[in-house]
Amino acid sequence: MPGQDQQPPWGKKKKPQTPEEMVAQLIKKLQNYFSDSPKKNTSGGQPKKAGTPPNPFAAIGKILTIVFIVMILQGVYASFYKITPGEVGVVLRLGEYNRTSNPGLHFKIPYIDSLHKVDVEAIRKEEFGFRSRYVGERSGSNRHVYDMESLMLTADKNVINVAWIVQYRVDDPRAYLFQIKDVRSAVRDLSESVTRRIVGNMDFDYVLSNRDLLAAEVKTELQTELRNLQAGLVVGTVQFQDINPPDKVKPAFNEVNEADQDMKRLVNEAEEIYNRKIPRARGSAKQIIEEAHGYAVGRVNDAKGESQRFLSILTEYKNAPEVTKKRMYLETMQQIMPTVESVYVMDENQQTPLPLLNLSRGNAPLTAPANTSN
Repeated sequence: MPGQDQQPPWGKKKKPQTPEEMVAQLIKKLQNYFSDSPKKNTSGGQPKKAGTPPNPFAAIGKILTIVFIVMILQGVYASFYKITPGEVGVVLRLGEYNRTSNPGLHFKIPYIDSLHKVDVEAIRKEEFGFRSRYVGERSGSNRHVYDMESLMLTADKNVINVAWIVQYRVDDPRAYLFQIKDVRSAVRDLSESVTRRIVGNMDFDYVLSNRDLLAAEVKTELQTELRNLQAGLVVGTVQFQDINPPDKVKPAFNEVNEADQDMKRLVNEAEEIYNRKIPRARGSAKQIIEEAHGYAVGRVNDAKGESQRFLSILTEYKNAPEVTKKRMYLETMQQIMPTVESVYVMDENQQTPLPLLNLSRGNAPLTAPANTSN
C-alpha cells in the first residue's frame, strides 16, 4: 500500500535489539566460544570430525586472557576517584597510611592503594534517655524503654531522670578511622560516664535549675576525654532535654515544689513590705536626729553669741556706764514701742496723763481719757 514502508528485497529489516536480547546474544557467543561441539568450516568445507579430542590448555588460556582483560579494565576504572565537597579521602598503601585527599578528582595505584571516605562536615548525634522518631521530633511512646540510660543519683541521694543530646563531628579523619574501633560506642560510653559523674556531684535542686551550666561542664569534660583517646572528634553541642524526677515520685515532688513556691512568694511579700517600711522609718529617724543636732547646734551658737554680746556690753559699761545705760534703754524702748497700742506720758507735775500720738496706726491723735479724779 502506498505510504507504508516496503520490505527490502533481501529480507525483513532488523529492528534495534533490546538490552535483554543483547545480553542473551553475548552469553550465547561465549557458550559457542568455549563449547567443544564441532563447527562448520567457514570456507564451506566439511565439519571437523567428532572424534577429535579437545585441547584443554586452549580453554584455560582463553579464560586467563579474559580474566586478565577484566582485571586491567577494573584497575583502570579504580585508579581514579572523586572526593565530594564536605568529605576527605584517607588513602592507605599496602595497609599503611599514605595521604589525605581533599575534595576533587585524584589518582591512586590500583590493587595497592585503598580509599576510605570520611564526611567531616556532617553533624553526628547521640541521644540518651530517648530516641527521635523523626528529625526534630522526640518519641514519647518509648520513653520508658530508655530509663536505665536516664536514671541518675545526685549528691543528696535523690534519683533524677535526665535526657540529653550530644552532637559532634569529625576533626581528624585518620584518628577517627584507625584509633578507635567503634567510635559511636566510645562516644556513648564516655558521655554517659561524664554526665553521671557530674550529676552525682551536684544536689537535686541544683541540677534542676542549672541545666545550662551542667551542659557546659559535660561538654568540656567530654571533649577532654575524647582528646585523650585521640578519637579525632570535636564536640559541638551538649543539650539537656528533660530533667525531671521519676514518675513514681512526681506527685510528692510537685507538692514539694508547690510548698517551695508558696514559701518563696511569702518571703517576697515580706521583703516587699520590709523594703517599703524600713527605709521610710530609717529616713524619719535620721531626719529627727539631724533636726535634733541642728537644734542643739543652734542653741549652743545662740548661747555663745549672747554671752559674747553680754561680755562686750559689760566691757563698754565699765568704760562709760551712763552712756551705756542710756543706749541700752533706748534700744529696749525701740523694740518695745512698736508693739504698744496706747502710750501715756506721766509727769509728776501734771495730774492728767498726756497721750502720745501713735504714728504707726494712723494720723489721728489719740483722745485722752476722761479725768475721773475729783
